[in-house]
Amino acid sequence: MAERLGSIFMPYAMKQRKAFFEKEPNQTHARLIHYTTAESALKIIRSKRFWMRNTNCMSDYSEVQHGFNIFHQFFSNQTKKKAFTDALDACAPEVAFEAIQLFDNLTKHILLNTFISSVSEHREEEDQHGRLSMWRAFGGSTARVGIVFKIPLISQGSLALGLVFSAVAYLGETQAHTVLQEVIQQIRSNCEYLRTIERGALVRTVFMMLLAGVACLKHEGFQEEREWRAIYAPGCWASTLMEHSTEVINGIPQIVYKIPLDATVSELVADLEFSKLFDRLIIGPSSYPWPMRDAFVAELEKSGVGDAERRVVLSGIPIRS
Repeated sequence: MAERLGSIFMPYAMKQRKAFFEKEPNQTHARLIHYTTAESALKIIRSKRFWMRNTNCMSDYSEVQHGFNIFHQFFSNQTKKKAFTDALDACAPEVAFEAIQLFDNLTKHILLNTFISSVSEHREEEDQHGRLSMWRAFGGSTARVGIVFKIPLISQGSLALGLVFSAVAYLGETQAHTVLQEVIQQIRSNCEYLRTIERGALVRTVFMMLLAGVACLKHEGFQEEREWRAIYAPGCWASTLMEHSTEVINGIPQIVYKIPLDATVSELVADLEFSKLFDRLIIGPSSYPWPMRDAFVAELEKSGVGDAERRVVLSGIPIRS
């Protein structure tokens, strides 16, 4: 059911997901990489916690606001809004109104209290050296590393944690509105099926379409990042398995949420256990690559990662750190 609803209400995202996770027959995982500072990577390994930061504290100051503006422009056009609501009303009366009203009521939470973690698509040819543009973009002059994860296509853990996981769409307003027109057509073509879906589930699906669209639309200029996002909106729904704390990052006190990559927290997140997800660690350009390698091998072994020595590699890209 979830896959079919996704293809109706989030066709662009589902195409991205299919293209990335189904490159080979029976593929159940895809490799994504998190570029970060060596210090932050060490914290992830030791704690088995992946931090999620408020979008208002990210380096791209237009996070979420960019997507919100594009969706606002679409639904402010009464002709376009009517086409959307009429298509959905033919399947389930008032569902569109209810979902949009819910979204509007939670706009403040979405704009001010949406938390994300970012990873990037990782290609086989990047296994040894990583990606030059990402080394330059993240970490500044500090020591940098990339942690490669094997992310499952379907995760019970992400559902239990209330996370949405989606590729970023690097679209401008015209392109995004074209996708929304495709959604309207998909609703019309699948009306009989949508009439069989429980009303509450349908409202949640439309709401999730709006939230994911807002949180995963990004300016076209960032497309080389090939980013995917885990999204958490505690003001919309919350999970008791998610931890949060106040941290100081770059001198800014802020609340962070932490994804538990730790099977001891609950069997519900067993498929997100760090030692299962871990694929390799690439040490970026640095003046101290060998001491860093030894330190990371030791910490990975403590975290239950097997064959850690083979799975920590040094990038040979000759740039100054």
